[in-house]
Amino acid sequence: MVDTDRVTGAAKEFVGKAQGAVGDLTGSKGDSVEGRFREAQGSAENLYGQAKDTARNVADEAGRYAEDAYENAGDYARRGSRAVAQQVEESPLVALLIAGAVGYGLALLMHARR
Repeated sequence: MVDTDRVTGAAKEFVGKAQGAVGDLTGSKGDSVEGRFREAQGSAENLYGQAKDTARNVADEAGRYAEDAYENAGDYARRGSRAVAQQVEESPLVALLIAGAVGYGLALLMHARR
């Protein structure tokens, strides 16, 4: 969906260009300057609308990405837990040594803070 600022900005820019061109052809500096001013104003409004559209699109994409991550998180956790369970079944001694090392490291971290 295109932002209304883009549409009105583009229209103002077009009218400003036309008014500036007419002012240049007729030698009317007032019309020429006013036309250039309208053109710049329309261009700025158009750019503002484009920025709003871009921000809206980024927010929509981020929402879709977060929703996808939320929906798939359970699946990823189940796969990870199955892989860990399989490794523990294949080599329980290594799993016990790793768990002990992690526990020891956590204990060192907790006691180091005191």
